[in-house]
Amino acid sequence: MAGVGSGGNDIQWCFSQVKGAIDDDVAEDFLYGKVVYQKITNMEVKILDFGSHGLLQGFKWISKLMYWMNKLWLLVPWKVPVLLVLLVKGEMIEKPNKQNKSQPHCRGEYNVYSTFQSHEPEFDYLKSLEIEEKINKIRWLPQQNAAQFLLSTNDKTIKLWKISERDKRPEGYNLKEEDGRYRDPATVTTLKVPVFKPMDLMVEASPRRIFANAHTYHINSISVNSDYETYLSADDLRINLWHLEITDRSFNIVDIKPANMEELTEVITAAEFHPNQCNTFVYSSSKGTIRLCDMRAAALCDKHAKLFEEPEDPSNRSFFSEIISSISDVKFNHSGRYMMTRDYLSVKIWDLNMESRPVETYQVHEYLRSKLCSLYENDCIFDKFECCWNGCDSVVMTGSYNNFFRMFDRNTKRDITLEASRENSKPRAILKPRRVCSGGKRKKDEISVDSLDFNKKILHTAWHPKENIIAVATTNNLYIFQDKVN
Repeated sequence: MAGVGSGGNDIQWCFSQVKGAIDDDVAEDFLYGKVVYQKITNMEVKILDFGSHGLLQGFKWISKLMYWMNKLWLLVPWKVPVLLVLLVKGEMIEKPNKQNKSQPHCRGEYNVYSTFQSHEPEFDYLKSLEIEEKINKIRWLPQQNAAQFLLSTNDKTIKLWKISERDKRPEGYNLKEEDGRYRDPATVTTLKVPVFKPMDLMVEASPRRIFANAHTYHINSISVNSDYETYLSADDLRINLWHLEITDRSFNIVDIKPANMEELTEVITAAEFHPNQCNTFVYSSSKGTIRLCDMRAAALCDKHAKLFEEPEDPSNRSFFSEIISSISDVKFNHSGRYMMTRDYLSVKIWDLNMESRPVETYQVHEYLRSKLCSLYENDCIFDKFECCWNGCDSVVMTGSYNNFFRMFDRNTKRDITLEASRENSKPRAILKPRRVCSGGKRKKDEISVDSLDFNKKILHTAWHPKENIIAVATTNNLYIFQDKVN
């Protein structure tokens, strides 16, 4: 059966690669939320480059996927026992294997490019709290020269990294030996001109800026402005505006902290700059609202320009209503006309010109509404699913449980459920649509909602900006799929 793809055309998705641990069984005590923290000092960031189209691979606890200018980033722990690290400690990028240039490159096959460590463990002496080195978000900056620049953040500190290549080295120094030792100038009798000679490719990563000490609470979002000079960082109660060249100060543009913390009713869950309008940004809340703010109106955007909120259906009101309405992700489409939000049960598309209700609503796993009590008891109801657009904004994708992920075609209104599983990991194996039976007689090839494995979940997904290549992150594996090419 065909699935949904770019341009509204039916495509068949087939397996390309899987990276990570072979055994999918992970002890329940080490799943998201039930964290056993260990002091790890050998965390590394994996970087790989993928040329004209790339994907990213990862190992162990996969935490974050992201595309930017044909690049996909993934946060993973590296060189660390899987049960010691429960949240991400590294990143990766990959590039096609060019060892055999006589054969055409097969899309989706990538190899390690380089590694570097992004953050170190820190300690807040005022609050007696250890700051983990885990990375929460990564954002690329537009490429201006041969080097790449990116922002990475843990709970408290944001870093601007420069990643560059070096394939030549200078030789023939007058005052220095080849091993680096300096010569006695008195022994130099002739002068020679240093020359550059080829060397093995070396990828260097260096921190150019460190932005620290601006957030009291854990950072959950960073977003680069379309002016490419500023960016925002958001925590639970505040959003700060930074200039990329200034590290010692930032401007607070949103502050929802009440005078009395007992009066706190909502927190900020995500924030994003508009892709084209440098003065506009949105942030979502745990109450299911999205506020659009205009920085031209006031220095402190305590009054929003627009409030996007859908009235709740009284028939669906329950004890869990506020929890499942919390927005876990917000993404603008490429033109900036629409934005997509993900709550626990659905994906919604909003027109920036209409605040009263979303123009499109897609139910991701409505069959779980009857299971909310069990999901609350095992903390799965607090899982934060992300969502993504395809390259032409015609299809949206998001994850679910049992290693399922969902695609919704905005033009045909068709949807499909696919599964990331090693059982379907044969080369070019076509993915078969999956269906969940919520009650009554179960048909052939359907899965009962009672048999779903809530320990297997896909929280992070990414879609190639130009091609039908997708990456989905399960608990400890990264799967790469692509459309079938005859």
